[in-house]
Amino acid sequence: MQLNSLILSVIKQLFPARQWLKNYKTEHFNGDLIAALIVTIMLIPQSLAYALLAGLPAEMGLYASILPLVFYGFLGSSYSLSVGPVAIISLMTASAVMPIASPESPAYTTLAILLAFISGLVLLLLGILRFGFIANFLSHPVVSGFISASGIIIIISQLKHLLGIPVSGDNLITQGTTLFQSIPAMHSTTCILAISCLAGLWWLRRCFLRYFPTWGVPLHYAQLLSKAAPVIVILLATLTTYYFRLDLKGVAIVGEIPKGLPQLSWPTMTGAHWQQLTSSALLIAIIGFIESISIGKTLAAKKRQRINPNQELIGLGSANLASAFSGGFPVTGGFSRSVVNFDAGASTPAAGIFAALGIAIVALWLTPLLFYLPKAALAVTIVMAVISLIDIGLIRKAWRYSRTEFTGITTTLTITLFFGVEYGVLSGVAISVSLHLLKTARPHIAVVGEIPGTEHFRNIQRHNVITYPHIISIRVDESLYFANSSFLEDKIYSLIAQNTKVKHVILMCTAINEIDLSALETLEVINCRLQELNIHFHLSEVKGPVMDTLQKTTFTKQLNGNIYLSQHQAIEDLKTAP
Repeated sequence: MQLNSLILSVIKQLFPARQWLKNYKTEHFNGDLIAALIVTIMLIPQSLAYALLAGLPAEMGLYASILPLVFYGFLGSSYSLSVGPVAIISLMTASAVMPIASPESPAYTTLAILLAFISGLVLLLLGILRFGFIANFLSHPVVSGFISASGIIIIISQLKHLLGIPVSGDNLITQGTTLFQSIPAMHSTTCILAISCLAGLWWLRRCFLRYFPTWGVPLHYAQLLSKAAPVIVILLATLTTYYFRLDLKGVAIVGEIPKGLPQLSWPTMTGAHWQQLTSSALLIAIIGFIESISIGKTLAAKKRQRINPNQELIGLGSANLASAFSGGFPVTGGFSRSVVNFDAGASTPAAGIFAALGIAIVALWLTPLLFYLPKAALAVTIVMAVISLIDIGLIRKAWRYSRTEFTGITTTLTITLFFGVEYGVLSGVAISVSLHLLKTARPHIAVVGEIPGTEHFRNIQRHNVITYPHIISIRVDESLYFANSSFLEDKIYSLIAQNTKVKHVILMCTAINEIDLSALETLEVINCRLQELNIHFHLSEVKGPVMDTLQKTTFTKQLNGNIYLSQHQAIEDLKTAP
């Protein structure tokens, strides 16, 4: 009986689809089908565009939007997240593979597929090991700096399609150099088409939101139509290119996209390729997971649902493995398509599975319709999509709020822009950890006194409080660990040196949630040093878990003072003590 319960528990954890499948109803089907139709229309140009951004054949964008959606639908924990190629991951794919092989070559394609495979393995392993907390190692401001810089790099990389000139490189220096050298060779017809697409997309988005509600169209549908504006622009650009045969005038088009579904195969790999791609795959996995979990949590909160970070790792890992086996490249949850999926009324992950079916139908029978699709139009959709990623407002906010956070954002942004996305990710991790250590290594330590007529204790520099010359009460606003314990020790000795009347030192522990072994040894040293000076060392308001840990050691027995339940009790006991 217990074995059966354990098996059911494992199945429930590994296959969350079991929960929504058993309660699936007709109204769920209707909502999921409508959402899938809308998302499919949106995904087709997006998938093609992001494949080109990654330096891959356009059809690989479609391949990366079929099986990954199906696998995530059954193994992911979000009911609204839509998985597929996204701008940042496509850029990181290009940055990882471009130094090893030439874009659009067979070797380049093989390496991109292998990158998806390794990323999938990394995510799956992290999920099995329950490493969902890894998303917390990158602070939001630092991630924002990285994404903003990546957005700028993406926009510049698309100028080659918007202007009809070659632009190469994965950072601002190399891109800027090739762009400057190629400007005299701008293709006028391509420029006119790109400007027309940009203006049309901008106008359509304003039109749907501004005029449709006045014509009686509900705002909800107007918002959905505004998100479908790129599809309209791409359709018009394709028809224009076909009618005027702009391809014969030098406008780059997508060209022939092979019909049919991808052949399932094991990714080609060698030991050298693994060594070259593993670090990039790890970074892609982490950034993709952070992006997905952020989107998933936001959408889940709107429906009072819950996202399981560990299950998300498994869902995204399986999606990337599915992409690799079906000829795709690394994927993750996309913001725009997930929001559209949510707004269109998706009730369950079945919406993503239906969308995958729709894209499979396109791959089987409708790819000839994409022959005259101009690459400039796809570049316009990428540019308009990533403009929203550049968050200048957060940089201004960080400058006003915290110089430390501002330094973290601008440093990550600068390194990403001038050295590339991989160095940007690594610097983001290093900066996030460094900022945390910097903040906690020198914690706020306040000398406190009692507010008259109350049992509350506050900073003597901020409030009019009662103090006693023979008692020093200090409050540490941070847990004690190896990086800050010496800072506390120096602070106590400094306060004692300034007051020769001190007989009692009380450490107020209201904000201390943990004391590690290094900090415990420091407290033992402080206790011995104060005892030599004939000064009593006391603790007050120690939290239960911290007290439990201290009682496992000899510290509480060696303490030359007392441990008080409250700071008020400590002061009442010691204010008349010699």
